[in-house]
Amino acid sequence: MIASLLVMFRESLEAVLVTGMLLGWLSRSGGERHRAKVWLGVSLGVAASVLGAVLFRLIAGGFEGRSEQLFEAATMLSGAVLMTTAVLWMTRHGGAPANLDAAGGAAGWGFLLLVFVSILREGIEAVLFLAAARFASPGNDLLGAGLGLVAALATGWLLLRAAGRARLGTFFLVINALLVLFAAGLVAQGLHELTEAGAIPPLVAQVWDINPAVRPDGSFPLLHDEGWLGSTLKGLFGYRGAPTLVELLGYAAYLGLTSMLWSAARRRKQVAAH
Repeated sequence: MIASLLVMFRESLEAVLVTGMLLGWLSRSGGERHRAKVWLGVSLGVAASVLGAVLFRLIAGGFEGRSEQLFEAATMLSGAVLMTTAVLWMTRHGGAPANLDAAGGAAGWGFLLLVFVSILREGIEAVLFLAAARFASPGNDLLGAGLGLVAALATGWLLLRAAGRARLGTFFLVINALLVLFAAGLVAQGLHELTEAGAIPPLVAQVWDINPAVRPDGSFPLLHDEGWLGSTLKGLFGYRGAPTLVELLGYAAYLGLTSMLWSAARRRKQVAAH
């Protein structure tokens, strides 16, 4: 049960945080009319995850190997693009209801797509895991997965409630910074999946290795990137104890480019305000 709890917690946390941050941002920006599209994105993401898992089992015989790696790479890189677009848009338009009204309905559909992809990215794998758990050990594994989802929702609620107490400018800054870090992690993870699938070269297979040694019983230490904390940091921010060179270059290039675009968007907003 513990293993299923940890897996479901890790698979759910980022989608919970992304959805919660968007809802919080809309509430504090006077964009409540777009909240329905965020919830629609949640519903469609869950439905597509179930449907996608069924199709993978029926058509591809499961979700593993190269097909899994290419699918995950595609959804991770797409998610990074959507998150970056959302950050830049929110930087230009956030803080005043009039700005959201001027942006029209396109903003809501953009939020819907971001939430949809965030849930779909991990949803298919989570649904397949739950299906396997049901046949392997009915009851305990499903209970653990349910508790993992509840833990992810509670963690997201606590973090976002704490952030919501901050001043408006600080709140927007924290939300945008977290989304950028999530997106950078998605870029690194997407590149990792592409190298695993043989689609691109790693350049250097292992730049360093700071993973603690695996325990004698075969379990992973807490900070190993397959351990509980390490795998959670990997899922959220792209942490990896033994990264390839292409992952590091992609991570650094993304942060550098996005920082420049973010700074330019903030300058344009300040100029427009005057």
